[in-house]
Amino acid sequence: MKSEEPLLSVHISVDYRNKIGVLKDIALQIRRQEIVGLVGQSGSGKSTLALSLLGLIPLKGGSVSGEVLFRGKDILQQPEKERRAILGNELSIVLQSPLTALNPVISIGAQLKEAWKAHASGVGDQGYRTICAALESVSLPTDAEFLRRRPSQLSIGQGQRVCIAMAIMHRPALLLADEATSALDPITQSEILNLFARLNVEMETAILYISHDLLSVATLCHRVCILLDGQIVECDTPENIFNSPKHEYTQRLVAALPQAPKRTELRTAVKRTKAEETTEVENRLVQHSFF
Repeated sequence: MKSEEPLLSVHISVDYRNKIGVLKDIALQIRRQEIVGLVGQSGSGKSTLALSLLGLIPLKGGSVSGEVLFRGKDILQQPEKERRAILGNELSIVLQSPLTALNPVISIGAQLKEAWKAHASGVGDQGYRTICAALESVSLPTDAEFLRRRPSQLSIGQGQRVCIAMAIMHRPALLLADEATSALDPITQSEILNLFARLNVEMETAILYISHDLLSVATLCHRVCILLDGQIVECDTPENIFNSPKHEYTQRLVAALPQAPKRTELRTAVKRTKAEETTEVENRLVQHSFF
């Protein structure tokens, strides 16, 4: 029996005009409904990898060699029209700061409507229903007063939830979360991590979760990849990363943690009753000692 083809298969190198070898022979695969964490310090190439997956490196004055296979097709080789049909639709991104991702002078409702219209067409209130469903899935209100707000009238946590709602509106197969919780306080960060875990189960969305925070990555992800100076030096399960890190840099990351943590892993069981067409999401917190 053949193994399932990965949703995403990446094998690339990236250079900029003023810096060669920003990414060096990166090889990464993500399966359907898998959450993969990418950990690295500032300047290690994390955001460059995200931009590469979106085909945006040339806009930054860089060049990419290799291939980015999404559902078996190389995004880097596709015509602009076909690539734009994928981005924001089948493959979406959530950035670090909602204050820069959202237009400050346009209402939240108008921005959500534009995000819907970019990849859909419909009549009547179809767009409004889709927008409301996306907002409800990230635990945001759907009333007219909220939709009239501008980004400056939202908290950072609300703004990030709006960005996530935009990203999942078309139910993408893969979501890129580039430092999506870095600007949040610990409580809001925990809520967003739980939200990602729930979306992974309910929408069957695979996630590439990019962060410098090893603990948040270990909490959420099925696999963790360690990026150092443009190269993936180790990729394994969170348990193995914490219990028996192989690369010297990974060992230093684990040793630098402020205390010996216990991993809190969100286990989400989804029970579907076809007759009633209901979905019950039950969160179980399972503690795993890493030391």
